[in-house]
Amino acid sequence: MSSSGIVPLKVQQQHDGVLSQYMQPKPVLIRKVSKKNLYSGGGRERERFCTFICRRFGRGNVAMFLMVALALFVFLFGSFAVYKGAGITGEGQDMQSYAFTRVEFVNPLRIEDNSKNSDHLNSLTSSSKSGARPPPAPRRLYSSKSTGRKEHFPSLGHPCDHFAFPPPPPANRRRPGPRPCPVCYVPVEQAIAIMPSSPSESPLLHTLRYVHDENPIKSEPHGGSDFGGYPSLKERNAVFVINETMTVHCGFVRGSRPGRQTGFDIDEADILELDQYHDVIVASAIFGNYDVIQKPSNVSSQAKKDIPFYMFIDEETEMYMKNASILGSSKMVGLWRIIVVHNVPFADARRNAKVPKLLLHRIIPNVRYSIWIDGKLKLVGDPYQILERFLWRPNATFAISRHYSRFDVFVEAEANKAAGKYENASIDHQVQFYQYHDGLTHYSKDKLPITSDVPEGCVIIREHIPITNLFTCLWFNEVDRFTSRDQLSFSTVRDKIMAKVDWSINMFMDCERRNFVIQAYHRDILENMPPPVAVIRRPPSLRHSKSSQVKKNSRRGRGDRRSGSKHHHK
Repeated sequence: MSSSGIVPLKVQQQHDGVLSQYMQPKPVLIRKVSKKNLYSGGGRERERFCTFICRRFGRGNVAMFLMVALALFVFLFGSFAVYKGAGITGEGQDMQSYAFTRVEFVNPLRIEDNSKNSDHLNSLTSSSKSGARPPPAPRRLYSSKSTGRKEHFPSLGHPCDHFAFPPPPPANRRRPGPRPCPVCYVPVEQAIAIMPSSPSESPLLHTLRYVHDENPIKSEPHGGSDFGGYPSLKERNAVFVINETMTVHCGFVRGSRPGRQTGFDIDEADILELDQYHDVIVASAIFGNYDVIQKPSNVSSQAKKDIPFYMFIDEETEMYMKNASILGSSKMVGLWRIIVVHNVPFADARRNAKVPKLLLHRIIPNVRYSIWIDGKLKLVGDPYQILERFLWRPNATFAISRHYSRFDVFVEAEANKAAGKYENASIDHQVQFYQYHDGLTHYSKDKLPITSDVPEGCVIIREHIPITNLFTCLWFNEVDRFTSRDQLSFSTVRDKIMAKVDWSINMFMDCERRNFVIQAYHRDILENMPPPVAVIRRPPSLRHSKSSQVKKNSRRGRGDRRSGSKHHHK
C-alpha cells in the first residue's frame, strides 16, 4: 500500500471478491419431510435398499421380478379360489361338494347324533349358491359290525378315510368333455376279505314273486308288451305299496323259465351255465351290432378265476362277429363269454339291451353281486375293488353314477329331444304323466340328501336282494310302458320306493365312474369317422442338405441381380 492510501485497482477487485464469497448467503436445500417418515425411521434404509436392488439387477430386471411376483400371487389366489369351489361348473362342482361327503368318514359320531347331523347339514347347504350343483349324499361310515361283514381293518378306520380327493384335470382342446378323477381302492386281497359273509337285509320286502301270463292282453291304452305284460294303471300304482310278500310284472311273463320260450330265448347250454351259483358276475350286452366289443383289462388273477364275464348278443351281432373272425367255436372273446339271444322281444335294439341290464336277476338267478356295464364301455378296473369301493364300503346295496352335468328330469328330457334320442311327443307324454300323476317336480336342495334325479345309467353295481330286484323290475316296467330312455323314469321309481321303506341308492360322482371304465364310440360313429391324416416327415438328412443349399445360394456376387430389382423397371 502506497503512502498516499490509494489501493491499486487489481488488488481492490481481489479483495472485494473474497469478501463477497464470505458475505453472500449460501442457498439451503429444504427437503419436505413426509408424514410417513416421521413415524418410521427406516426411510434412509429403504432408499439404500432400493438403490442397491436397482444397481444390482438393473431397472429392467427389477420390473421383470415384480411382474413374476405379481403373477405368482395371482396364481396362488386363483388356486385357492378354485379349491374353495368358487365359480366351479359341471364336473368341477362335484369337487366342491366332496368335503360334504368326507364329513361322514371323519366324524363317526354324527351317525348317532341325528340332531347335530341335521344342523350341520343345514349350515352346509345354506352357504351354497342357488344355482350350484347340490352336494353328494352323505355316505355311512364303514363298520365291521354290519350284518355278515368280516372285520378286516383295525379300529383306526378304513385305509381310504383320509384319502385326499384331487379334482379331475381341467378340460382342454383335445379333451373338452368330463374327465376321470382318482379313486381310492384297497388291494384286491383286502377287498375279497371285506366281502360280506351273508346277504344284506332287505327292508320290509322279503319275498318277491313274478307275474306269469301265457296270453297277455292289453286292456288299457297305455304302454306294455307281450314280453313284459300289460299291467293296468291300477296295478301299476299298487306295486309301489311295499309289503313283505309281493307279486309284480317283471318281464318274461310267458314260459316256464326266463330264456325258455319267453321272447328272450337262450340256448340250453347257456341256461345251465347261467343257473350256476356265483358270488360276483360282470355282464354287458350288444344288440343290433351297435357297439364294438371291448376286452376288460387290469383284472386280477383271482377275479379272472372266480368271476364270469357274460356278454349278451343277438343273432345280428353274432353274424357280424363270426364274419369278422372275432367269435369262434369257444364263444369266448377275451374274458367275455358270449351268450346268444334268439327271438328278441323288441324291434328296437336299445330296448332289447334293457332286458339284461334291468332284469339281470331274472336271467341269472343265483348271484349275489353284479356289475353291469354298457357294451360301449371298457372295464379297466378289478371287480372286487369296484364292489368294495361303491357297495361294501358305504354299506349300500345299489350304486349308480349320477349324470356329469344334469340332475333335473325336465332338463334331461329337453336334452333328449334336442339330441333326437326319441320321439319328442313320447318324451313329453312321459314327463307330463310323471308330473301330474306322480308329482314329479324340478330338483332342488329340498331333496337332500338325494343329490340327483338323473343317473348316468351305463354302469349299475348292486346286490341281488328283494328290494333291489323290485326296484329294477318296476324300473323296467316304466321303460316298457313309456320311452326306452331309462334316465327319465329312474327318479320316479326310486322316490316312490324310498317313500315307503328305509332304502337309498348310492349315487356316486361320474368322474369316479370314468376311473374304472373307458367310454368308446358306437359302431356307426366309428365307421363314419374320417381316416386319420397321414403326416409326411422328411428325413433329417434331406432337410439339412436343403437348408445348407439355401444358405449357399443366399450369397450373391456383384453381378447377381434379383428378379424384382429396379434395373428391370423402366
